[in-house]
Amino acid sequence: MAADPSLDWVSSLPWAWGYGITAAGRVFFINEEAKSTTWLHPVTGETVLTGHRKTPDLPTGWEEAYTFEGARYYIKQCSKRP
Repeated sequence: MAADPSLDWVSSLPWAWGYGITAAGRVFFINEEAKSTTWLHPVTGETVLTGHRKTPDLPTGWEEAYTFEGARYYIKQCSKRP
């Protein structure tokens, strides 16, 4: 699951669980009943990667990102003009 973000990780959450996403794009899971959080999916025990991240294999100025549905896309950072 860590390498393949998809809706499966959302639909497989148990009834008392929800999720959040940090500003850095990291997914965390919330147990509403126990009032606790974890980085690991409560069913699979794995992390879920989504959101923006810089990867060393992309050209300068580009970032890889994922939609909440798990679709990959790329962002080119534009330089500001004076």
